[in-house]
Amino acid sequence: MSVTPGSSATAIGLSGMRAAQLKMDSHAHNVANVQTPDFKRQVTTQTARPDTGGVDAQIARETEASAPFDRLADDLVGQRMSLYSFAANLRTVQTEDRMLGTLLDTKV
Repeated sequence: MSVTPGSSATAIGLSGMRAAQLKMDSHAHNVANVQTPDFKRQVTTQTARPDTGGVDAQIARETEASAPFDRLADDLVGQRMSLYSFAANLRTVQTEDRMLGTLLDTKV
């Protein structure tokens, strides 16, 4: 990923955190409605923003209802992956904050 001069690691990390939260919410929604008759699962798509860095995420619905518990494992694994993605992006934000603090300390 190339980072443009106007983008910061914090902005990129925050966009990743927002995308991970949206994915977590979508998977949780699917798990909560697993036994709802004719329920159409939510799916989250994530696209890169090459011009500014970071990602965008959108939620959509599947076109057909799936059988109860048919995709439960996918949603449970997806929740865990979203948690790890959120934590990784949080570390990016924390690292930039720490680096800026160190830079300010050396300039003072």
